[in-house]
Amino acid sequence: MTNEPANQSVDSESLPTLLMRGGSGGVLMGLANLVPGISGGTMLVAAGIYTRFINAIADITTLKFKRQSIIVILSVAIPAAVAVVALAGPIKTLVVDHRWIMYSLFIGLTLGGVPVVWKMINGATTGVLAGAAFGFAIMAGLAWVQHYGGSGGEASDQSRGFILLFLAGVAGASAMILPGVSGAYLLLVLGVYVQILGAVDTLKDAVKAWLKDNGSFDAIMEPTIGVVLPVGVGVVIGIAVVSNLLKWLLAKYEKPTLGVLIGLLIGAVVGLWPFQQAVALDQVKVVKGQVVMIEASKLVYVESKKAVKPKDYPMELATPTTVQLGGAIGLIMGGFATTMLIARFGGEKKKTDEE
Repeated sequence: MTNEPANQSVDSESLPTLLMRGGSGGVLMGLANLVPGISGGTMLVAAGIYTRFINAIADITTLKFKRQSIIVILSVAIPAAVAVVALAGPIKTLVVDHRWIMYSLFIGLTLGGVPVVWKMINGATTGVLAGAAFGFAIMAGLAWVQHYGGSGGEASDQSRGFILLFLAGVAGASAMILPGVSGAYLLLVLGVYVQILGAVDTLKDAVKAWLKDNGSFDAIMEPTIGVVLPVGVGVVIGIAVVSNLLKWLLAKYEKPTLGVLIGLLIGAVVGLWPFQQAVALDQVKVVKGQVVMIEASKLVYVESKKAVKPKDYPMELATPTTVQLGGAIGLIMGGFATTMLIARFGGEKKKTDEE
């Protein structure tokens, strides 16, 4: 399943080599958690640190604080966090301003994970097919909810915040564990992807301003309590629970579980249709559960009078131009090839580890 022998210990490698693998894997995983379609787990496989990372998590979550496990986790987690903080803003801007381009790329990256997981299955069975159908149904259902239920029906932005952001944290944690599953895509379908990236970028700017003695501490606390905290709690709990649960499922029901992963990947494409555009302002009545109206050619919330941000506008399907259609096909192929190349690099690493 991984690019490393399961019984290989951390002690078999020098500390500098371990830190280099952990650092490169952490940066790649951080990038993966920002880009829907790329799996953080796949990035760790490519870096040759996946098995060590999973074993380290298992040790820590069962209160076995081994020195090697702590080193592995820190060598991955710190670079991953740096990558997320540094690049959250630019990637959020690209998704909002160039949606069809980014979504096309995401589709290719997502589909590129299918051969990676299929290779792990090593032969289809009834359990694999049933699991794939189940996984596809989950993702298709999430996409349907996002498209047809995203403009209303939510109790309030605050309740949406904590519950969905907590679930988003759990989803992100699962992507750290499972090769082929993109946590960022799940965030996209849950409707909190841009919100989380924006909060991280806002927090980064607030901390910079505070360090220069001209910023407000309240500006730091707002994104921290409203977004970062619930996501962080979800990540911590998700890593502890999901990692051990999936370890048990893969040990007891490996093929059906991998079948579910295949279904998740294929079903993910349903929610990534690239040709979408914002609904005409005069047709929008509710955004994030709040009534809105047009004021000075802008969409504003009736109750708070605050402007609705472009990232929150409801979307509808659009007809692509010939150029967009051709470009989308090229981007899908490029994204697919990128994921396959990363997986190929991981496969070559396996030979190195076993020699």
